[in-house]
Amino acid sequence: MFDLDLIKKTYGNFGPRIELAKEVLKKPLTLAEKILYAHLYEPEKVENFKRGVNYVDFAPDRVAMQDATAQMALLQFMNAGKPQTAVPSTVHCDHLIQASVGGTPDLKFALENNKEVFNFLESVSNKYGIGFWKPGAGIIHQVVLENYAFPGGMMIGTDSHTVNAGGLGMIAIGVGGADAVDVMAGMAWELKFPKLIGVKLTGKLSGWTAPKDIILKVAGLLTVKGGTGCIVEYFGEGAQSLSATGKGTICNMGAEIGATTSTFGYDESMERYLRATGRAEVAELANGIKEHLTADAEVYAEPEKYFDQLIEINLDELEPHLNGPFTPDRATPISKMAEEAKANGWPTKVEVGLIGSCTNSSYEDISRAASLAVQAVDKKLKTKAQFTITPGSEQVRYTIERDGFIDIFDKIGASVFANACGPCIGQWARPGADKGEKNTIVHSFNRNFSKRADGNPNTFAFVGSPELVTALAIAGDLTFNPLKDTLTNEAGQQVKLDPPTGHELPSKGFAVEDAGYQAPAADGSSVNVVVAPDSNRLQLLSAFQAWDGKNITGAKLLIKAEGKCTTDHISMAGPWLRFRGHLDNISNNMLIGAVNAFGGATNKVKNQLNGEFDEVPKVARAYKAAGIPSIVVGDHNYGEGSSREHAAMEPRHLGVKAVLVKSFARIHETNLKKQGMLGLTFADEADYDKIQEDDVFNFLDLTDFAPGKPLTIEVVHADGSKDTIKVNHTYNEQQIEWFKAGSALNLIAQQNKN
Repeated sequence: MFDLDLIKKTYGNFGPRIELAKEVLKKPLTLAEKILYAHLYEPEKVENFKRGVNYVDFAPDRVAMQDATAQMALLQFMNAGKPQTAVPSTVHCDHLIQASVGGTPDLKFALENNKEVFNFLESVSNKYGIGFWKPGAGIIHQVVLENYAFPGGMMIGTDSHTVNAGGLGMIAIGVGGADAVDVMAGMAWELKFPKLIGVKLTGKLSGWTAPKDIILKVAGLLTVKGGTGCIVEYFGEGAQSLSATGKGTICNMGAEIGATTSTFGYDESMERYLRATGRAEVAELANGIKEHLTADAEVYAEPEKYFDQLIEINLDELEPHLNGPFTPDRATPISKMAEEAKANGWPTKVEVGLIGSCTNSSYEDISRAASLAVQAVDKKLKTKAQFTITPGSEQVRYTIERDGFIDIFDKIGASVFANACGPCIGQWARPGADKGEKNTIVHSFNRNFSKRADGNPNTFAFVGSPELVTALAIAGDLTFNPLKDTLTNEAGQQVKLDPPTGHELPSKGFAVEDAGYQAPAADGSSVNVVVAPDSNRLQLLSAFQAWDGKNITGAKLLIKAEGKCTTDHISMAGPWLRFRGHLDNISNNMLIGAVNAFGGATNKVKNQLNGEFDEVPKVARAYKAAGIPSIVVGDHNYGEGSSREHAAMEPRHLGVKAVLVKSFARIHETNLKKQGMLGLTFADEADYDKIQEDDVFNFLDLTDFAPGKPLTIEVVHADGSKDTIKVNHTYNEQQIEWFKAGSALNLIAQQNKN
């Protein structure tokens, strides 16, 4: 069992800190508020923080990093001047394993192909006291839920789906690597105090409806940016009827509405899960302060008084949903899919059904999908689509194999991939994807951006529950509604699938031979971390240049991005993951997926130095070589998606000084600030339309950069005419110091020297 002393200490402080907060706020508290106030960096400095306004310093209990983001986070930590991490931290090797043939051969290939990176992560972890989860151990968020998450805790992780741990009542937040460095270095972690969205769940799920359908419904209601700057707190009888892993699924996909995080109050399902995963002592400790691990009764009795926004969903009436294509908030009830597909010209033949990923790879998820596989065999149905399963952890994989589920999936021709992210993040060697053919896939993952799963922009990806995905894979038809439709079996008979059944937890308990954990050295001072100077996978970091104290002038427009521009568009994953530890090499993917507002092409922008069109990174490098700054202009919710700080570090590395957009996604805006860049928004969104292809930008008052004070930019057009525009920012005094120092890490290094 991990962190028992830490949990005892956290719980020992919990009650007194909450009582102090109540004295100051003079009102009942939501669960989110209790956890936030219990984790103030300076717990005695309690104020009635204004939601969405005040920046507040917190002290998270722990840090989790996945291998793709851990490389850059730990390269930065190595420059922080600390001998060991100040809080418990872990690295999980789950992103660099490509799904191709099957679990064992794919893992073997990954170990050989990524040996240099895995060895680096293992040695850094060993040196700085970080727990190391080996390749094949499982997906970070499932492993965290099984081993580290605890009710009332607070953690940050270098992956946007860190929020999965809300399934066990945590405040768990996705961040960039620089934020993780702050916490690992023992410094305060800063967050704008979130607004609160309450989701009251009444009724109870039944039949074909699953926890996934709750968040698919919520995504449809709130859209991909509706949760930005907010914590979503679920409550009500419907919430208590859900399993802990079902709650995790809902919290996990809260990242798709832009939410800071999501959480549930502690209840019996969480206690059951803690006990089932070998943490009975944690359950006993939680039971001892259970009144503090949920909102005060007055809050749930009159939620409209305590939440900034309130949503109510009756689970008795909720229908299975499919969300997509190309965005996770386009929500369609399964009964409406046939007409929607026809009206929009979506391909209705399902080519592949995929279940698993960090969102839906629990024992319960897989057992419910297996119940449908059993029916397919018994009712003489052939699976029309390819079908794949990605277990969430080695513990889950070992247990489902013991309980016969893998044998069941074998009977319908399914492939079981390695315990890793795989197709969910583009790590899928899908045969024929390079042909770019129009096709449909259904999966139980969380994101379905263009090109994300297989690199094909013409793959229409739809998100659903594991059970619905399984049914659609059996039917091979996007319009199939298992609640009422029948299928023709091999005997020519019409048969109907019965609603799925499953087990919340394994009746025989979880089992595993080697979970994949490796403890760090007790004293890592003698451990050497070696990075070969000629490596194309790893590169030691050089400090970014500090601001010279002058106005930025003569900055060329690099690209004016139009429409959705996610972190996948800014810094693609898939095959580019191999360069996540090498800033210069991975910078060659910068903004290559963004749509240029001038001409509508991707990765084709005008080089103002010679008038020719070239790839975005090449033009950026040309400006940098000439000593000319550049600027990126973007649309709404710029940087939606992953916590990928490479999307901020790459433009910083290639000489981009500012990103000016209509609005930002939370994590990306923070990442830009951390790397010493200017993240700015149009004061008048109509000014976006004034930006022309050959524009040059001059800052007129950056020398007076101050909190709450807009900046003024002179935009010089090719014909010599000018527009002077106002731009807003959300920088506080501390964040302005990051900018002046060149990055937050530079500031940490300076402070450590002093």
